[in-house]
Amino acid sequence: MTKEHLKVYIAFLLLAVTSAVWAGKGSVGLADYPEGKCYMFRLMLKDKNGTPFSLNKPEYFLSKASILRRQRQGLKLDSTDLPVSPDYLQRIRKEGGKIVAVSKWNNSVLVRGDNRQTLEDLKILPFVTDCKLVFTSPDSIRLSSQRARYRSDLQILDSTVHDYYGMGKEQIENVNGRKLHNLGFMGQGMTIAVLDAGFMNVDKMPAFKNVNIRGTRNFVAGYDDDVFKEMDHGTKTLSTIAMNQPAVFVGTAPKAAFWLLRTEEYATESSAEEDFWIAAVEFADSVGVDVISSSLGYHGFDDKSLNYHYSDLDGWTAPISKAASRLAGKGMILVNSAGNDGMGAWKKINVPADACDILTVGAVTPDSLNAPFSSIGPTADGRVKPDVMGYGCPTNVVSGRGYITPDTGTSFSCPLVAGMVACLWQAFPHKSALEIIELVRRAGNNHSKPDNIMGYGIPDFWSAYQYASSNRQE
Repeated sequence: MTKEHLKVYIAFLLLAVTSAVWAGKGSVGLADYPEGKCYMFRLMLKDKNGTPFSLNKPEYFLSKASILRRQRQGLKLDSTDLPVSPDYLQRIRKEGGKIVAVSKWNNSVLVRGDNRQTLEDLKILPFVTDCKLVFTSPDSIRLSSQRARYRSDLQILDSTVHDYYGMGKEQIENVNGRKLHNLGFMGQGMTIAVLDAGFMNVDKMPAFKNVNIRGTRNFVAGYDDDVFKEMDHGTKTLSTIAMNQPAVFVGTAPKAAFWLLRTEEYATESSAEEDFWIAAVEFADSVGVDVISSSLGYHGFDDKSLNYHYSDLDGWTAPISKAASRLAGKGMILVNSAGNDGMGAWKKINVPADACDILTVGAVTPDSLNAPFSSIGPTADGRVKPDVMGYGCPTNVVSGRGYITPDTGTSFSCPLVAGMVACLWQAFPHKSALEIIELVRRAGNNHSKPDNIMGYGIPDFWSAYQYASSNRQE
């Protein structure tokens, strides 16, 4: 998620948690870092020698859905698709590195351990070209927000709304998505991966029972696999796409299938989160995901020496952006939040919002003006950013407590657009990821004069559908 939004959100939750702890136990709500003091290093590998895999037999490392997605778009596999050499991984483990994330696209490995010197010594391995410290655990962390009590029914805040979409009415109409839905394109047959910090109570709340969740995965090292017990930021982002409660709240792709992937380590801010994110999108590729909704972004870290600079925003410098820039070439569309730094010192988009061939989404108000907090472009190499805009000041979402509530940030405009992208692609399944991205940009109300505040503007998805229909190549 965008960091400024997350920090305010966590601060509010921590205030409540800390107050409760003070009232009960008299502590300040601190806990040891999961699995104790540790370090993480990113190892860059020079090649993939020793891999038993072959580009001629992709079924051994990609799902059938992933292979068919590439074939449908005429995309060929290349060396980046081959898994990292298992010989190298075995040697790294033998030398004392616990592997917690692997990237075949970047040919990198994230290792973790409690002995810094042991990990640093991995740089002398003959196949390691770089060894970089990207995480040092703090002595303690604040307690995270655990499962909260939730309502068994969705609480409507505005009883005057009488519409099929309920509290989702204005935000889908803002991008003219209703007509696309009326033709039956509501995400059926499409798979969306939602990357976030946690999806608290999605597994328990009746409001999510009719959401088609294919599976979940936690990529954050040191935590268990349960993505439902902590943090509801992902609950909120998911709800804007997947909610399917007619007359109460309907999202932008309520009939799609979903993978819920946790990549955000909310207690700290480190470059290791890039590796978690990359591992998640490569996993999404392997299981056949079509669209990725990522309300995440980075530029500043606890270790200030790792901070990014504006000159780094070229789509290929940050490891996370380098991976993101490959997604369309693998047949997937990344929809990523622009960030909430528009009113701060940084002002610019975050990484991976600077990536090439993705849709970076900023936020607008109900009167279709840019939200002042919405991060701006351009990229360091002069590309227009954000790409498009959506409702984000505020957006109606479902919280982890089961309330429909307005919330603010590009974190929520992003999934709104991601859902409609899936519906548009459902209508034109033989178009490539790049073609759909171009369709969405072209449908923006600012497409004739794109700028670095509004990008190509607010996309009209019905207009995109009509244009694609009239220019269909049979």
